[in-house]
Amino acid sequence: MAEIKRALITGITGQDGSYLAELLLKKGYEVHGIIRRSSSFNTERLNDIYQDPHESHRRLVLHYGDLSDSSCLRHILKEAQPHEVYNLAAQSHVRVSFDQPEYTVDVVDLGAVRLLEAIRDADTSIRFYQASSSEMFGDTPIAPQSEETPFSPASPYAVAKVAAYLQTKLYRKAFGMFAVNGILFNHESPRRGETFVTRKITRAVGRIKEGLQKKLFLGNLDASRDWGFAPEYVEAMWLMLQQDEPDDYVVATGETHTVREFLEVSFHHVGLDWKDHVEFDERYLRPAEVPLLLGDAKKAREKLKWQPQTSFEGLVKIMVDADVRLARKERAARDATHEG
Repeated sequence: MAEIKRALITGITGQDGSYLAELLLKKGYEVHGIIRRSSSFNTERLNDIYQDPHESHRRLVLHYGDLSDSSCLRHILKEAQPHEVYNLAAQSHVRVSFDQPEYTVDVVDLGAVRLLEAIRDADTSIRFYQASSSEMFGDTPIAPQSEETPFSPASPYAVAKVAAYLQTKLYRKAFGMFAVNGILFNHESPRRGETFVTRKITRAVGRIKEGLQKKLFLGNLDASRDWGFAPEYVEAMWLMLQQDEPDDYVVATGETHTVREFLEVSFHHVGLDWKDHVEFDERYLRPAEVPLLLGDAKKAREKLKWQPQTSFEGLVKIMVDADVRLARKERAARDATHEG
């Protein structure tokens, strides 16, 4: 009987981590995830796994740990004995990284180094995926951006991601490790955190539609991004670790849309005009803006046989529909409280 493949995911409670866990469980993996201790549980995004009638959650093991703790990472690797490690944990909010630069660098850059070192000590045959980011391209004038485009990071988060990207390449070259970088452009879903602009918009659309909110405050509406659907992007992560040779890949749709376009599609989907509800707030501007990100995923299409399936409009509608349902539940709960 073939050995069951084991994977370890950092950031398993995040958007990407939860979708990746579901994908790997469906493929028959035993999945281990690292979660941080806190006073409240933060595993809502894993609920679909625990509600799976096939009981795939029996192959899901969660470990308490943190990327700032080297000894803890070594202990978890010893316990889990993974064949694959996916490093998705990060302080991933670009605007917040300006307020917490030291913490961001510690988790994003040094966290990757600690994990790579732990793998090197434990078993160099473990395959390692590093979640790199399109933010590394920053304010480059070159578009579209491919694996060959020089980086021009414009935030502490992006600088830390560039450092982690280079560390991953170094460990691949110096120690012969199967270590890859997935340079993923923006990818969204109903599981996106509510502080990110896309989810902030769709969450507000649902609440405004249900009469729970009147206004939405945003910063730069002219920023252009290459937006895809997160469940499709985690499949690209998995594909990178199934190749014969390690390499780095851009994952993107090849289309770019402004925040204003995202607003227009979102509000129009529920029969509203965004101009009646959106106001500018300079507090949401970044100290250094990134005007345009547009990915060239030709290499991923050719080598990984990967390509996006969900259109921009389709993505926005999926998110809006989910947040309208959420707002209806919120309104029902509020009404029940008032009636009581």
